[in-house]
Amino acid sequence: MKKHLLALLFAIVPVTALAAPAASVPHSMSPDLHDQASLQNGMKLYVNYCMGCHSLEHQRFARAAEDLGIPQDLIEENIIFSSDLAYNDQMHIAMDSGDAEGWFGAAPPDLTLIGRLRGTDWIYSYLLGFYRDPTRPTGVNNTVFDLVAMPNVLEPLQGVQELVCSETDRPVPGQEPDSLSGMYQSCEVLQVTEPGELEPAEFEEAVYDLTNFLAYVGEPSKLQAQALAPKVLIFIFIFGVIAYLLKREYWRDIH
Repeated sequence: MKKHLLALLFAIVPVTALAAPAASVPHSMSPDLHDQASLQNGMKLYVNYCMGCHSLEHQRFARAAEDLGIPQDLIEENIIFSSDLAYNDQMHIAMDSGDAEGWFGAAPPDLTLIGRLRGTDWIYSYLLGFYRDPTRPTGVNNTVFDLVAMPNVLEPLQGVQELVCSETDRPVPGQEPDSLSGMYQSCEVLQVTEPGELEPAEFEEAVYDLTNFLAYVGEPSKLQAQALAPKVLIFIFIFGVIAYLLKREYWRDIH
């Protein structure tokens, strides 16, 4: 009996670990894997702004094209920029990991599973959280990932965003109050001071599409699973009815 209880305990522990709440982030989003227009725009944004450094090694161009309803010729003309890559290849990048480590201190990570690792709320908030910081090597910092090494690659679309500070009487962690006023500096509000190509609402929609695409890449089979689920449930129901009628037939003479 004790062995069975111990086995049950070990089975439950991983489930509780997976169910642990994620770190708080300022924004939230709900992925919609059935919105093909959003996923297509997200793929376009990723290839144009992210794929110079971040690969998607566990995703193929062909698989994405098939799932997102993009014709092969459009993928080859507008998405595959390297002559070393073909339609059925994985979404590798041209940058050598050794060179990248020398340039940046660490090679930019592959982002195929970032949606499952960090969660879509974190990605969405991270992409919206860049602000100007002259003290950083790249000139920017991030409200979600402090001392971030990555530049704000979406700045041409968003514009320059700055952190607005104000005085508050509420204690701020890691900060001492002003000796004269007794007030704290609270820096929580982000404001676009130099507009980019997109309006704020349009930029948030673009970031949603990009995050939505990364959610899809993390589990591309989810679309097929959702399409198959109703058929499986119908089969189980029909099989259950047949099994019940068969059981009644077998046990009719006994009862």
